[in-house]
Amino acid sequence: MPLTIKNIATRLTFRQLQVFKAVYELQSYSKAGELLGLTQPAVSSQMRQLEQGLDQPLFEYVGRRLFCTAAGERLSESIKRIFIELSDLQTDLGALKGNVAGELKLVAVNTAQYMVPYLLRAFLDLHPHVSVRVRVVNRATALQRLNENNDDLVIMGMVPVDKPLVSLPFLDNELVPVVPDGHPLLKLSQAELSPQLFLDSQLLVRESGSGSRLALERHCQEQRLRFTPSMEIGSNDAVKHAVIAGLGVAVLPKLSIGAELQLGRLKIVDIDGFPLRRSFCVVHPQAKHPTPAMQAFLDYIQQNIKQFERMFITNINNELNVCS
Repeated sequence: MPLTIKNIATRLTFRQLQVFKAVYELQSYSKAGELLGLTQPAVSSQMRQLEQGLDQPLFEYVGRRLFCTAAGERLSESIKRIFIELSDLQTDLGALKGNVAGELKLVAVNTAQYMVPYLLRAFLDLHPHVSVRVRVVNRATALQRLNENNDDLVIMGMVPVDKPLVSLPFLDNELVPVVPDGHPLLKLSQAELSPQLFLDSQLLVRESGSGSRLALERHCQEQRLRFTPSMEIGSNDAVKHAVIAGLGVAVLPKLSIGAELQLGRLKIVDIDGFPLRRSFCVVHPQAKHPTPAMQAFLDYIQQNIKQFERMFITNINNELNVCS
């Protein structure tokens, strides 16, 4: 029997479509279950009911890999439009009530992940009907997602100047030279401790393309210093723990090491030319039309810049002064 609109409407549920969307995007029943809080058998059951309702196979295994069928690809296109319409409906209904609503898709570079939760806490108090999704990526991926216009806003430092982007600086990002407690460099005076001596002391760095590494590379070029890393490590947390473990020295965002500085596990060394000062920025493509949730977040950032400085910078400095 050919499917009619009435048949489709009575056979399908939004939950099935939500599960399909997760399986399609993650290409895995088990990962979709983890995302949605379902067991793998529950995901399989939902997909089986959806396939029976449409009288079409939507996924197939070839070997051990999961592939989407032609019918599944067509369904995915429709589901995207359905969920966009639902998101727009949520936004419009919220506007009718005088509330900002809808989804806010944020991307934060690794360095910014430490402060994004604190930014969101007060924002969501003001706009409880906004649903926020945060993705943490490295700088190269953040730039790629900006180029592809995949998200509403990107929080990053080192914003490219050769691209049509709108950038709102809102918080200083100090990159400080650090060593583990007891390191021989701590015994030297500032006159004895040259920038090059520090850089030659088993320098640990992030991967190529990361914002903190790029800032250090540019500083070395400007000051004609040799940049000779001893090891590349894939995240600021991993670099931090490598320094604590005695593998070398590093230049790290001060915001990311407040607890380690307070406990004395890391020490900032006094070196000419440091700290490197950059700004965290909220960035979006110049041609992008802000959604109500996106505009509300931009307004919130603009109106609270001074409070963010007190919240992050002053608090860290006060904690360190108490411990010193």
